[in-house]
Amino acid sequence: MSDPAGTSAARLYRVALPMSVGFDHPAARRTTSDSLVLALTLDGVRGVGECAPRAYVTGETSGSVSEALRQVPLDKVFARLRTTPARQLLDQLREDGFGPTFGVEGGNNLVCLLETAVLDLIGHQLGLSAGELVWPGTPVADRVAVSQVLDLSIGAEEFLDTRGPFHFVKVKASQDIDRDVRTVTAIRERLGAAVPVMVDANMSWTPSTAVPYARRLRAAGMTLVEEPLPRRSWDDLRTLRRETGVRVLLDESVCTLDDARTAVAREACDAVNVRVAKNGGLIASARLIEYARSAGIGFQIGVQVAETGPLINASRALALRAPDALAVEGGQSDRFFSEADTIVTPRPAVDRTANTIAPAEGTGLALRLRDTAERWAFLDWTHAGWHPTTSEETSP
Repeated sequence: MSDPAGTSAARLYRVALPMSVGFDHPAARRTTSDSLVLALTLDGVRGVGECAPRAYVTGETSGSVSEALRQVPLDKVFARLRTTPARQLLDQLREDGFGPTFGVEGGNNLVCLLETAVLDLIGHQLGLSAGELVWPGTPVADRVAVSQVLDLSIGAEEFLDTRGPFHFVKVKASQDIDRDVRTVTAIRERLGAAVPVMVDANMSWTPSTAVPYARRLRAAGMTLVEEPLPRRSWDDLRTLRRETGVRVLLDESVCTLDDARTAVAREACDAVNVRVAKNGGLIASARLIEYARSAGIGFQIGVQVAETGPLINASRALALRAPDALAVEGGQSDRFFSEADTIVTPRPAVDRTANTIAPAEGTGLALRLRDTAERWAFLDWTHAGWHPTTSEETSP
């Protein structure tokens, strides 16, 4: 089965937008975005998806995902999109997931890139939003509060003076526990006891330092700690929870549903961080949230730093239908990128007077690519296969 020639096409963008402000934490320092954006066009309908590979999270990079995409039989993907009624295809996606439905194997970011583009396209075909595609019938909130992240590029006082109002605070740990204790203390003194404060160690603690660090930070006012130890240190995480009483949220350790099941079985966590790219797309992320609820643990709906648009709206589609989330990060494209550089319209907005987000208006992921995206065009696909994008319009 093959798709008729001339009716389908794909374009891959490798996006490295300069960031207006950098972002610094123990695992990485970022001054540009690093995303892949995929546009699939079928009979005049376009779907746009995104992934944000991070080697320290899933082992994938933009280069490895680009190469894996070149091995995907897109003819068969387009043929399935054309020959299966959109509603039937959506039901199968919800039931089986993207890989089995389309016969595609690969890492979480590859699946995320393809799935978000396909769901966006189906959403346009059916007139449904991303949230309706994944969680049909689930009520959507008018507004959801988003957390504020204090990374190592900004001091605590400036953060407290400029980033409020505060609903939930995440502090990126440094290599200096005394500094981190001072930071948490300063936040508690300013904000009081009501606002949760989480310290994200990004796997930088060791089994010998984790217990004393956690005790000091808890005494200073920390509510919970995120990914304190090297990835999947199940026994040491259980020990940390038992000896300190500190609640642990896992991020890099939980990339799959099986990871979450193992973490719960090993008593290694109290919550998980759900990120659409890390967890393999919207459908897998929704399943992880549903599992967390059934297992009696919490969840945060997070983002990769410097997502450029489709991923932000994808995670928000979940967040606006998940009032029980411990926290929602919501994305910071308004802070990270200038309006002139932004590659999508409308740009995902945050009401900074209240630090809240509202539902996007439109079908699918509710955005489209701007002409500014074309400078990042990298590869084009036709029925002859993939080839470099070389037109003057799309050359950097």
